[in-house]
Amino acid sequence: MRIGLVTGEYPPDRGGVGDFTKQLGKALVDLGHEVHVITKRSPSTDLTQHTSPATVHRTVDDWSWRCWKHIVALAEDLDLDILDVQYQAAAYRMHPAINLVPRPQGRPPVVVTFHDLKVPYLFPKAGPLRRRVVRMLARRADAVIVTNREDHLRLEEEIDSHKLKLIPIGSNIEPSPPADYEREAERAHWGIGPDDVLLGYFGFLNESKGGEELIRALHLLVEQDLPAHLLKIGGRIGTSDPTNRAYAERIDRLIADLALTPRVHWTGYASPKQVSAALLAADVCVLPYRDGVSFRRGTLLACLAHGRAIVTTRPSVPLPQIRDGETMLLVEPRDPSGLAEAVIQLARSPELQTRLEAGAASLAAEFTWERIARRTAAVFDGLTRGDL
Repeated sequence: MRIGLVTGEYPPDRGGVGDFTKQLGKALVDLGHEVHVITKRSPSTDLTQHTSPATVHRTVDDWSWRCWKHIVALAEDLDLDILDVQYQAAAYRMHPAINLVPRPQGRPPVVVTFHDLKVPYLFPKAGPLRRRVVRMLARRADAVIVTNREDHLRLEEEIDSHKLKLIPIGSNIEPSPPADYEREAERAHWGIGPDDVLLGYFGFLNESKGGEELIRALHLLVEQDLPAHLLKIGGRIGTSDPTNRAYAERIDRLIADLALTPRVHWTGYASPKQVSAALLAADVCVLPYRDGVSFRRGTLLACLAHGRAIVTTRPSVPLPQIRDGETMLLVEPRDPSGLAEAVIQLARSPELQTRLEAGAASLAAEFTWERIARRTAAVFDGLTRGDL
């Protein structure tokens, strides 16, 4: 198939949707498909990059009302069999134009992959109208892919079951540290001793990820004389979500107010190999999502892929793969004390840490990119053959 992947961000932009699109494109090419990525113009790169594995077309001027006209014209020029829109409102600068999928005449079938169901900006106090725009996108698409059980439950009463598919995301970071990687040397680089407990936090800072609870939990651990440190892995804020800058500054002030500056270490934006090295150096990954743990979180998938012991928050809907004490430790959202107690429990029980690491590695096998690509290609094939 000749596949077009439409995305609001793409590397070198920093963001999970762009990273996902790159990984999916590579996996689809590995299965024998021809993949074209359609994204926004970039002043620092060529309009069309004939790179391997996918050809990247940086030709969309912006994501305003004329974007679909350009996308459809390019799809016709490339003779694409399918278009797959990677949807996250922030990646399209919160503009609703991408939600207005053209009617079927004159375009290939359109699949929308929802990375979340957050709404775009319309105008002040738009309220229910904003939610309606997201539902309209789902209804206008020829097929809908959601990446997590929560969004599937939200849409299953609104979208015909034959066109609604649940396909998870995978890890954007493979367990592949630099060739000369040594765990103790990596820890020493950050000032972490062999008896210290290193908490790893991977991902951008925003309110939904519970950064404040994490810092307060670290403070509680230090107060209880646990030699704990925190390694913040990756960039502070993403390219598509600059509003998180204020939240990051709030975290900085909290760290200073609690006198934790010597115990919080920042990798800054890092290469995949550097991220992998940092994840492998951590004793426990702490992911205190305020809306509960979810498989839509690429940060979670990266920690699973690296076989890390994970402390996170209870999911908002039942997720059978997540077993408390087996695949990860679960605490209530917005509970710094619960986070601290879970870390102490792990620090005092090597057997529990080993069990969680094995559980994470086993669970990660369900989220390989080859498996994701095959299931995605099956949706595309069903549309082109008229089976959906």
